[in-house]
Amino acid sequence: MGKTLPLSGNTAVAYAVKSADVDVVSAYPITPQTTIVEKIAEFVANGELDAEMIHVESEHSALSAAVGASAMGARVYTASSSQGIALMYEIMFIASSLRLPIVMTIAARALSAPINIWNDHSDFMAVSDTGWIMTMAENNQEAHDDVIIAFKVAEDPEVLLPVITALDGYFMTHTIEPINVVEREEALDYAPKRKSWYVLNPDKPITMGALGDPQWYFEFKRQQYEALKKSREVFDRSLEEFSRKFGRRYSAAELYGEENPEVVFVAMGHVVGNVKAYLNRMREKGMRVGVLKLKLYRPFPEDLVLKYLEGVEVVGVIDRALVPGSPSTGPLYGDIVSTLAKHGRDVRVVDFVTGLGGRPVTHEHIEVILTKLAELKNKPVRDLPKEPLFIGVRE
Repeated sequence: MGKTLPLSGNTAVAYAVKSADVDVVSAYPITPQTTIVEKIAEFVANGELDAEMIHVESEHSALSAAVGASAMGARVYTASSSQGIALMYEIMFIASSLRLPIVMTIAARALSAPINIWNDHSDFMAVSDTGWIMTMAENNQEAHDDVIIAFKVAEDPEVLLPVITALDGYFMTHTIEPINVVEREEALDYAPKRKSWYVLNPDKPITMGALGDPQWYFEFKRQQYEALKKSREVFDRSLEEFSRKFGRRYSAAELYGEENPEVVFVAMGHVVGNVKAYLNRMREKGMRVGVLKLKLYRPFPEDLVLKYLEGVEVVGVIDRALVPGSPSTGPLYGDIVSTLAKHGRDVRVVDFVTGLGGRPVTHEHIEVILTKLAELKNKPVRDLPKEPLFIGVRE
């Protein structure tokens, strides 16, 4: 096993990138992601990582260079945040459609305007339709491990899709925790480099990114759809293998709290830890409450959502992003509601939008949400709020 070091979330991610022995890193600095690529640059400069570090003039170029390097068969990594992710948006579709197994970390941050460098999930949720596999970590150890797991999943011949590993800006990126670092030999034994996809080679020329006219475009998209669906099986298998090798067990989604809970929070990222701590305090009061943590966001783990919300009286979704004008203003709420409805489950679900732009989600906020859910748990579905409830905002 690797050694344990006191590392910030960003530094923990950088150590994982080094252990994965990437060939190319292409990135543009943006707060709060910057120290990830700064630390990787330090590893390269010190000779600890034999990689090509490409310094570009924008995030659009960063991901474009990553696409080119991955098309040549390199193990490629990049990282970004907020408006940088927005600037990558065009190329994200190209990376997934070309089936290039790039790994990118998002240091989750609010989108402008007004300018805000602090944490929420606006940037993460904004790219959920780009065809990338998407994960989010609860703590820094998970953020470290996610990078290594991501390369194993992305490069699997049954998948060949890019992967996002996200962690919350500042609350995790700049907070130090003890991290068990996976050493290079262990990481490569678990996730060996493999060029299992078609690569550009002058000796065996192929065409990439050619015109997909109406004769063929539809077929490409259908294959991409199937690959993303298939990735769930590979993801689960990779988590199981990771657990056997490193002793840390993760799941696409997991329930924490009382058995057979009557009230369940659904959340992602570091807020899950806040809710867990709050529920530990509440156990003395005998309440049957749990929190469903979603680690995997795309493909959405519908089976586990159905499993863990079976028999629950009321569900409170904690959304940290907004989709104004949508029938499901909170994006996570929309996924939960559509999953339950699609499978004919009649479960009360209430959306709570909180923690935007770096505002902390405190135990007091969680208590307000729980009190509201207790009020609503016996109401008919038609009487539940049709708009999200905004928690912690001045109105």
